[in-house]
Amino acid sequence: MYSINHSSVEPLKDVENRLGKENHLIAERIKKLNEIKDKNDLPYRFEKKHNNKELQEKYSHLKPEEHTNDIAITAGRVIGLRRLGKITFMHIMDNDAKIQLYFNEGEYANYDELKLLDMGDFIGVKGKIFRTKAGELTISVIELQFLSKALRPLPEKYHGLQDTEIKYRQRYLDLIMDDSSKKRFALRSRILKAIKEFLDSRGFMEVETPIIQPIYGGAAAKPFTTHYNELNMKAYLRISLELYLKKLIVGGYEKVYEIAKVFRNESIDTTHNPEFTMLELYWAYADYTDIMELVEDIYNHIALTLYGTTKIVYQGKEIELKKPWKRISMKDAMKEYANIDLDKNTDDELRELLRIHKIEHNDEMPRGILMNQLFKIVEEKLIQPVFIVDHPKETTPLCRLHRKDPELIERFEPYINGWEVGNAYSELNDAIRQRYLLEEQAKELKKGHEESNPMDEDFCKAIDHGFPPTGGLGIGIDRLIMLFTDSASIRDVIFFPTMKPNE
Repeated sequence: MYSINHSSVEPLKDVENRLGKENHLIAERIKKLNEIKDKNDLPYRFEKKHNNKELQEKYSHLKPEEHTNDIAITAGRVIGLRRLGKITFMHIMDNDAKIQLYFNEGEYANYDELKLLDMGDFIGVKGKIFRTKAGELTISVIELQFLSKALRPLPEKYHGLQDTEIKYRQRYLDLIMDDSSKKRFALRSRILKAIKEFLDSRGFMEVETPIIQPIYGGAAAKPFTTHYNELNMKAYLRISLELYLKKLIVGGYEKVYEIAKVFRNESIDTTHNPEFTMLELYWAYADYTDIMELVEDIYNHIALTLYGTTKIVYQGKEIELKKPWKRISMKDAMKEYANIDLDKNTDDELRELLRIHKIEHNDEMPRGILMNQLFKIVEEKLIQPVFIVDHPKETTPLCRLHRKDPELIERFEPYINGWEVGNAYSELNDAIRQRYLLEEQAKELKKGHEESNPMDEDFCKAIDHGFPPTGGLGIGIDRLIMLFTDSASIRDVIFFPTMKPNE
């Protein structure tokens, strides 16, 4: 442990000097801050009795130039400031809304102190409610308390944040300057709440599983590695929620879900972020057809909760989420959307098609993986909701074989707007087959296939104890939120997306 010296003055002066050298405006604001502190130190708390939205609603009946003796006590950030000689107008913004403040030199005793105020400062005020001649609800201020000085000036209101890099790196500025951004993240919160309420109402139990894991698995992805000092042990940030949730089904729970961060050491683009939010759920005694209906219900519930309709608009495209959604096998989708009959193409012909379309592949890929890779040419055409069902058996070791075709598995992926927005299985519950497939995957990892997973003996032991027929689902929450908030980039729906550090 080391001690922190709060009382030392000289180091604080050094910090002031260094900040002041960055910008003359910062230096001026530091001087104002010191003047404020000399008169009365900044308070530890402020008794905010009203919020601005409530005031706007409560006094919506007031007519222009109508005054009241009602007292309002509120607080917020100064986002507008007009000094007009003996009167001053300000706007302060709190969590939900802004409100105008009015200061009159003849009525407000400490009028000269207003010169210490700047845009961006936090203040608390007490005053009487009235409506101006122009029709704006206003507080005629009787008392003002400085709460915090903004040392750095805000961006100009009318220009806002034009640089998207700054929006993502300094999200706090984006939230201050762009009300639509603030509302978008409030919608994110509502969407997460709606999902949880829906699943809770269907009898699912929310659970938590480890973020740091001794073995990674449950997805074809590269992990982030870390180290336990105390145990002198290598560990991984989870790439999926799947294996621990399945252990809970083995333990006797029948419906479980988790909404949490997962981490994949892979690409960054408009629909991918290495750290992202995933919903995974497992439902004992269900299969993938039950999960399809559940996915439809989840999306419909969100749409109706937010907008009262199952129609949404994304980037100018109208999307109808009303169920039932179209269901089509991967093979039939290739015929319908790409005019390719997978049953008639040899492996070499599939590789040639992949080469023509410049899709990554290699000579070692089995036929099922080649088919899965080639499906990428169809994805962008899947704008309206559709379930792509019955995938090649080689695509995952965790799914049950198709009940009618042993070359396929009971897997589906829902697509909307050309994006894969989920992944679901009739889960494999044959302990012998499960162990064999995971052992084979571990061999592929040793050969250098980075997206394969190591052998998880503890998971196999869990399945050895009996695992009922189960339907499982994973949904990428960030893409879902992009759809429901009409956001063009995943970075617009994550408060602090992954960014390369500034040099």
